[in-house]
Amino acid sequence: MIERKLGQLRVSAIGLGCMGMSEFYDPSLMNDDESIRVIHRYLDAGGNFLDTADMYGVGRNEVLVGKAIRDRRDRVVLATKFGNVRGPNGEFLGIRGDPQYVRDCCDASLKRLGVDHIDLYFQHRVDPKTPIEETVGAMAELVKAGKVRHLGLSEAAPATIRRAVKVHPIAALQTEYSLWCREAEDVVLPAVRELGIGFVSYSPLGRGFLTGQLKQFEDLAADDARRNAPRFQGENFQKNLDLVRKIEELAKSKGCKAGQLTLAWVLAQGEDIVPIPGTKRVRYLDENLGSLQVRLSADELRQIDTIIPAGVTAGDRYPPHAMRAIDR
Repeated sequence: MIERKLGQLRVSAIGLGCMGMSEFYDPSLMNDDESIRVIHRYLDAGGNFLDTADMYGVGRNEVLVGKAIRDRRDRVVLATKFGNVRGPNGEFLGIRGDPQYVRDCCDASLKRLGVDHIDLYFQHRVDPKTPIEETVGAMAELVKAGKVRHLGLSEAAPATIRRAVKVHPIAALQTEYSLWCREAEDVVLPAVRELGIGFVSYSPLGRGFLTGQLKQFEDLAADDARRNAPRFQGENFQKNLDLVRKIEELAKSKGCKAGQLTLAWVLAQGEDIVPIPGTKRVRYLDENLGSLQVRLSADELRQIDTIIPAGVTAGDRYPPHAMRAIDR
């Protein structure tokens, strides 16, 4: 496993997103024992970067990750997030970044995870009602207290990031980035590179769509949250499926899986980019890690840009209410 840097933090070139182990994707297939096996296999393969959040499963995912790393904490770069407020029944109640909420969330995450510090603490979404200086100031206090080692932002606009770094160094910016989601290339990636901030790519497999595993909308379980995403609905599904078939053809010529080609493309976009594909199956984890062996030539990268140019994906990446929560 090779490493990359997020600011001054060294992490595996491929992280492990743990969200789907506790909520959103194929809920009926969630199995904590299998998820723990996935986490252990990832760590045994040399990976070290685990990503969770307090909202995933309304805290259950942090409990799961904490259980998985209990006897191997020293091998883990642990990232979690705060900011998306949820009620006891899972209802979404908005976004908060006020200082007291930051402090309370950190203490609650530490307890659920069963650890004495968080290596990388992200603000999950920017609170439009709280100046970013106040939020990051409270996060910086957590660093001084030894509860947090490094700070991160998620789905933050360049102007917000620039204000944040004046308060405290930011190690990483996390946002969606993949072959079918390249908006970050316009202004976000240039900004974080100018500031020396690492970039964490979440949903680098397009929420599983770019693996080629989904052939029709009905392949999604009735309670799968992706059914609410515009890119998975109506005519958009078929248009996006046509793009995936092009990826599959190119992957076949390379002797790899479509998902591996997709991850290899993300990795090829810069040494400062760390994708965090999620899975709750060991075989898919092995496939994802296999993308480290896929090398794309300059000609192949140009070919990919030709067949799947930026902006070609049909539909927004989130429903309207979730798109409004993105700082732009």
